[in-house]
Amino acid sequence: MAAVGSGGSGGSAVGMAVVAPLPVPAATSRLPVRRVAAKRAAPGPQPAAPEQKRARSGIASSQPPGRAPLRALSVPGPGPPRKAATVTAAPRAGKGNCGTAPVPTAAPVGGAQRRRAAWDLKGQLNDVRAALGNQKEKAQRLDGENRELREQLRELQEALRERERRVEELDGCVSTLGTELEKYRQESELRGRQLKELQEAGRELSARLEAAEAQLHQTKAALAQSDSEAAELRLRVESQARRLREQEELYEAEGNIRVFCRVRPLLAAEKETQKGMEHLHFPPQDNKTLVLLREEESHIGRERKDDLKYDFSFDRVFQPSASQEEVFEEISLLVQSALDGYHVCIFAYGQTGSGKTYTMEGPDALDPERRGMIPRAVHRVFQGAQELAEKGWQYRFSASFLEIYNESLRDLLGARAERGELEIRRVSSTSEELHVPNLRCVPVASEDEVLQLLQTAAANRSVARTALNDHSSRSHSIFQLRIHGTNAARELRCSSVLSLVDLAGSERLDKSQSQGKRLRETQSINTSLSSLGLVIMALAKKEPHIPYRNSKLTYLLQNSLGGNAKMLMFVNISPLEENFSESLNSLRFASKVNECVVGTAHANRK
Repeated sequence: MAAVGSGGSGGSAVGMAVVAPLPVPAATSRLPVRRVAAKRAAPGPQPAAPEQKRARSGIASSQPPGRAPLRALSVPGPGPPRKAATVTAAPRAGKGNCGTAPVPTAAPVGGAQRRRAAWDLKGQLNDVRAALGNQKEKAQRLDGENRELREQLRELQEALRERERRVEELDGCVSTLGTELEKYRQESELRGRQLKELQEAGRELSARLEAAEAQLHQTKAALAQSDSEAAELRLRVESQARRLREQEELYEAEGNIRVFCRVRPLLAAEKETQKGMEHLHFPPQDNKTLVLLREEESHIGRERKDDLKYDFSFDRVFQPSASQEEVFEEISLLVQSALDGYHVCIFAYGQTGSGKTYTMEGPDALDPERRGMIPRAVHRVFQGAQELAEKGWQYRFSASFLEIYNESLRDLLGARAERGELEIRRVSSTSEELHVPNLRCVPVASEDEVLQLLQTAAANRSVARTALNDHSSRSHSIFQLRIHGTNAARELRCSSVLSLVDLAGSERLDKSQSQGKRLRETQSINTSLSSLGLVIMALAKKEPHIPYRNSKLTYLLQNSLGGNAKMLMFVNISPLEENFSESLNSLRFASKVNECVVGTAHANRK
């Protein structure tokens, strides 16, 4: 054991036994240590008292094994007071300095710094207990950390076991993949051999394929020809079906003159003064009816009466939005029948400025969209002749174009200087058929040749500016295409005349403000149209005498009006409300024409 040193004023020292080493906390005690003066002893070593031995042995017995012994306590002798000694514990053996903490010093009592007396075992025990409490707290903290570390260790061990299990699974997968790889390698070798065999077979098939492709090319060529023939056959069937439907409609009222009504659209300048066409009504889902409406006012109180309503029904009514193509589609089969030997006559009737010339000729015969019924009819006839050529029919065509101006016939295909007076004559004394001698009839073999003649005729026609129309036709124009067909294989012949007539427009003298030459033109036009009306009335009433010779127009159209031709009339209507009366008269006249029975036409075949 260590000894505690004591010093006095004489410098002598007395040896004194100290307590056995105790476990002390790392922190220094703050308890005060009482200063005790040691008794003087005789020089030389003195034996320790029995009580002190018991005390030391008691303290020593409380010291746990393995702990560092406490340092010796020095007992001060007489003299000036010393500073309180600090009781510390030796560092614990092992890693670091995590051993027992040093014994804390005694706390000052009453504000004085004194050491604990050696006999103050209770105080020292309290200090030891305090240090022991600190150690317990630290032990608890370390125990918690130990538990955490053990928990982490357990988790790591589980992760390690999981990884080991995964490694075992991967080892199994590697083994399985190795087996499959070997299997695939064997299959690849087998397939390689099969591929070589297939390549040899492929070369053989390629040779066969080339031969098959050559045969397929020939088959496709034959199939394309068959498709073309089938498509052509379908077109013929459809054409025949349309033609049959048209014929059924055509002969539904057999012998009657068919009438189509067409209302032209408003021009750009007219839209500024008239916003709509409220006086014209087209019933929906009904393309054969037109209704005129007019508001009536009382002449006395100028109170509005009920609207006047005029209903008209025709074979077809075309609204202002109808195109030239739509209109011609309705007459195409009628035109086609001229190739079968039927005389066909189509004419346009209406007041001036109602769109008759636009309907029949169009603004430009070469414009595929706006060209009129005459150039479209010529195209259809030549197209039909080519189709019938496959059946053995051969056709010859000749064209003429004349006008009736002031009751005089003029050839529109001749030069002005060569124009002479033309007359209407019978073909023979035994025939009722009429013709115009000295009229130029030009043989034509194609559509283009006819279109050139139409341009020549349009340049020679008589037109003038009036108060009602800036480009008014001052004459009736009549285009005729004579058709002669033969079929040698069947020993058949046919002949017919396709007549397309653009009548001059009727005018009211008070509105047209015509004078001099224009007045005579207007009077002549109105007279010939009145004669046409009288002929129609006489035919409708089946009178014994029909006044064909009242005008050159009716006399020239006698062959058609007399029942030996298929006839169709366009009645053209102006959309202007200011022309309501003229439109009403035109529609009434068209209704009379539609009721007129002229007999059934017969084909001129031999």
